[in-house]
Order: sequence, then C-alpha cells, then structure tokens
Amino acid sequence: MTSNETMLMTDFYEYTMAYAYFKENKHEEIAYFDMFVRKIPDGGGYLIANGLHRFIDFIQNFHFSEEQLAYLSSTGYFDDEFIQYLRTMKMDIDVWAVPEGTPVFANEPMVTIRGKLIQAQIVETILLIFMNYSTLVTTKASRIVAASRGRAVLEFGSRRAHGLDAAKEGARACYIAGAKGTACTLSGQQYGVPVSGTVAHSYIQLHDSEYDAFYQYAKIAPDNCVLLVDTYDTLHSGIPNAIRVAKEVLIPNGHRLKGIRIDSGDLAYLSKKARKMLDAEGLTDAQIVVSNSLDEFLIDDLILQDAKIDTFGVGENMITAKCTPVLVGV
Repeated sequence: MTSNETMLMTDFYEYTMAYAYFKENKHEEIAYFDMFVRKIPDGGGYLIANGLHRFIDFIQNFHFSEEQLAYLSSTGYFDDEFIQYLRTMKMDIDVWAVPEGTPVFANEPMVTIRGKLIQAQIVETILLIFMNYSTLVTTKASRIVAASRGRAVLEFGSRRAHGLDAAKEGARACYIAGAKGTACTLSGQQYGVPVSGTVAHSYIQLHDSEYDAFYQYAKIAPDNCVLLVDTYDTLHSGIPNAIRVAKEVLIPNGHRLKGIRIDSGDLAYLSKKARKMLDAEGLTDAQIVVSNSLDEFLIDDLILQDAKIDTFGVGENMITAKCTPVLVGV
C-alpha cells in the first residue's frame, strides 16, 4: 500500500469530526494528542516502540487525490467548502516520539502530536494502525530473542502473517528486536533486513533420494549449505546423508557444511544426537538450526534441557504476536 492509498485508511468518524470542527471554526485551533498503551500484554512489563517510520512517511506525503475527494463528497456527509479545504490542506504538525526500538512502559507516551486540530484528528487512526501492530510484534520478538540467550533467532513467519503488509512489517519488527534475519524477501529489499533461506521438504521429495537432493544442493550452493534433515528419518537418514555430502562434495572442494535444520520431532533430543554425530565426523563448525512453531516458552524449555541448538527459526508465534493478538494503544 502506497502512502497516498493510506489517506482513507482511517475511521470515518475522523472525517465527520474534522467536518464538525471545520463548521464550528475550531479546525485551526492548536491541539496536542498523546499515543500510549494502558496495559502491557502478557504481563511482559515493557514494550518496544516501533512503527514510527511509516507514520512519518505518511505525514511527509500527505495529500488527497481527486478520486478520494470525490468519494468523500459522494457519501453526502460533507459540503463542497469542506472538500475544497481538504483539497488545498498542507499537513503541518509536530511529532515527538521515542526512537524505534526504545523500551517503553504503560501510560508513557510513545508519540505526541501537536498541530491544527483538524490535522491532528485526521491522523489518529493511521498512527494507531502503524504503531500498534509494529510495537506488538517487536515486543513479542524481543521476548523471544531474550529467551534464546544469545543464540541466533531468524524470522520465518511470512506465510502465517495476517496479510502481505503484516509479513513485510513483521519481519522488520523482528529485526529491530534483535532477530538476525528474515525469510521475507520484500523486507530485505525495502528495509535492508538480512535475508536467508535454503530448501524446503518439497525440494528433497522432488529428487530420487534424500542423498541426491543434498548432493545437488551442495554442488549448487556450497557456501549456503544448511541441509534440512527431517524429511524422512532425522537420525538414520537425514544427518548421515548430510555428513556424507559434506565429506564427498563440500570438503574436497574447499567448502564446509554450514549446518543442518531440524523441523520436527523432539528438538532437544534430536539436537543432542545431531551434535554428537556431526562432531564425531569432524564437523564441529556445522550449525544446528531448529524450527517448528517455536515461541519464547518453548525456546526457554529447550535451553533448560541443554539442547545443542545454535539458531532458532521462529514463524507464526512471533509474527502474529501469539498469544496476544492486539496491542490496545490509544
């Protein structure tokens, strides 16, 4: 969605109130609005503010198209004088805000708006849209990163995000919270978030054997060789085949097995067995990546079990901020 498309992404009462201010001749009085949250979700104690970047872009590119003005006129709520005022209105407000990535607490303003009443009112909904979602996901991701205790966290949630915009912005939010990268290509292109990815189970199933899939990928991408080892049997097929490819393809050609990924099963048990198997073959530098519906609680449990995990790939629970689906910023 472009900046101009967001002009009508607002509660209709913002415009009916703006019209009332205009007709009462109060529309150019100076007003202040604070944006804050009354209650921190999940008893977390803090929020990580985010979303300001899109609001600033909206303010800087604020203008109505003729199509938008025609729609507002067609509703029958507004007279021609008001529509003409909107047509020529130039956004001129002051915005004070904590920097993105800043911890904030309940009832503490994240953003303060000062400006003409009509303008400060119109931007209310769009400010809350941008700040509420981004702050919610950044806060959830911050808790997940903290639970990982220094181990890397990657954002894998695009396919479970609540729409295209949520996927892109959610990946950025997770990066601000400390995730090392994302699977979302668009967030990489637009925001510079480091992107990463290798292969899915379908890639392995489309080859004659698991070994053949690993062999082909190792030849094609020897410096990005993280092999997904749980398509068939993690311990008796996946890891042995990964070790075999490392010895037969990667090492003889001056490369190393970057790692393996486990996407199912008892992750603590499998990671411990995997670490022993890799180390026994001299692959002590191969990383172990795990994924599959992880959150801060499961990650904490895995670490308490002394799981041998280097990187956590976290998807739906982070990008949707499960278990709290909404941040009630006002």
